[in-house]
Amino acid sequence: MARARMLLVEDDASLAELLSYHFKREDFDVRHTPDGEEALMLAKEAAPDIVLLDWMVEGISGIEVCRRLRRMPETANVPIIMLTARGEEEDRVRGLETGADDYVTKPFSPRELVARVGAVLRRVRPALAGETLTYADIEMDTVGHKVRRGGEVVSLGPTEFRLLKHFLEHPGHVFSRERLLDSVWGHDSDIESRTVDVHIRRLRKAINLGDKPDIIRTVRSAGYALDSGN
Repeated sequence: MARARMLLVEDDASLAELLSYHFKREDFDVRHTPDGEEALMLAKEAAPDIVLLDWMVEGISGIEVCRRLRRMPETANVPIIMLTARGEEEDRVRGLETGADDYVTKPFSPRELVARVGAVLRRVRPALAGETLTYADIEMDTVGHKVRRGGEVVSLGPTEFRLLKHFLEHPGHVFSRERLLDSVWGHDSDIESRTVDVHIRRLRKAINLGDKPDIIRTVRSAGYALDSGN
């Protein structure tokens, strides 16, 4: 797998050190700066494959950095994930409209962020993302159609495999039955929404063998999410 180049723009030194550690462990080439102006210079010198960008950084704001990155030819198509303590819907919309590809609100799990970065790279830089999806102790080989949990092989039917793949690509996100039907079964499916519950039960039974913790969270009146609880 090619080594992905990450530009981390974060002025919280302890958080930057923590994120650098996690992403370097996943074989990312991480360049870090706490300063918005320097981030633009670094991006111009060598375009990254992905940018992790805090909303509030030194110099110019993260939202302005995002806007300028989108205007620069070198980085116009580089995926940007914004990190922020601002959780209001209006702020999230503003960040996405400015050009961010995803939006992560603090506090967050570094492990979940690694998975979210992998999901974005799979969409826009598939050659960098490789062929393996991971979250917590689950590993999926998307080409060989093999799944392991804690190193042990998990046997899944085709529908359960697609369900788990969808969850692995969007860890922590809550999906309604209707959204899952649309994403996993397809737009033209005439399957009833309650059928999703049947396949969720089958998936749980398969991946929770050996009294392993249930990693699929049921959200009352909302749907389901892949969530390790960390």
